[in-house]
Amino acid sequence: MTLLWILLAIVVILIIWIISAFNGFVTLRNRTKEAWADIEVQLKRRYDLIPNLVNTVKGYASHESSAFENVTKARSMAMGAQGPTADHAQAENMLTGALKSVFAIAEAYPELKANQNFLALQGELSDTENKIQAARRFYNGNARDLNIKVESFPSNIIAEAFHFSKMEFFDLADNDAAQNPVEVKF
Repeated sequence: MTLLWILLAIVVILIIWIISAFNGFVTLRNRTKEAWADIEVQLKRRYDLIPNLVNTVKGYASHESSAFENVTKARSMAMGAQGPTADHAQAENMLTGALKSVFAIAEAYPELKANQNFLALQGELSDTENKIQAARRFYNGNARDLNIKVESFPSNIIAEAFHFSKMEFFDLADNDAAQNPVEVKF
């Protein structure tokens, strides 16, 4: 009779552990998805600000059309990229580099640097870049926690049984232009 109680206790403990591990994976997966959604919100804000910034600068520097075309192409590529993948990170890095060229053009036009619309857009874009960076750190932290749990024993048994998988980090590529912040000097 005592052996039966011991076996029953072991089975109950095992079931409770499986339920707890499963719920932990669900929580981590949903937090990671939420964090990615936060990144997408900030990226959408960035995409919405860029045409206004480009149009403001275009009014002063219409002969710099190749830079504006590069920003437009990079914006389209970034908007078309899906999910936290290396391709999406690369597209965002290209957009950051293209934006740097717009700010470099602005350096040559003192009247543009004093324009209130330009200053407001620049401030909004800078704020958005900071929010993207914070959202990226939050996402990567959640992805890290999920990945650790997916790879760690014995939770990896539950991960495999219920098809939980690792999430990709949203990192800057090995691109010097992307790893340096957008710098605007006045």
